[in-house]
Amino acid sequence: MFRKMSMALAATLLLAGAAYADPIEGNWKTQSGETAAIGGCGGGFCITLKTGKHAGKQIGKMNASGDNKYKGTITDPADDKTYSGSASLSGSSLNMTGCALKIFCKTQKWTKL
Repeated sequence: MFRKMSMALAATLLLAGAAYADPIEGNWKTQSGETAAIGGCGGGFCITLKTGKHAGKQIGKMNASGDNKYKGTITDPADDKTYSGSASLSGSSLNMTGCALKIFCKTQKWTKL
């Protein structure tokens, strides 16, 4: 009896955790056609490439800054340079921006898979 109740409680907690996932979490198609996974890590969200030449490489870390906006760092996997980054989520689109010196910026639009 105790074992059944423990298993039911564990299943309920797992399902409840999934219901509270942040909308940025999941798999995204990048502008270049690769797939990136965004998931929780260390109090923020880590961005890891899943496909392409740099598959498995972590390319960013973001923290929520309110109203579906995120701030952190983005790394260009081609040259390993890291930039200040931000992201804004609107429906199934994610605008990822990386800036050098806060004036030279590039933005990509990612789509949720």
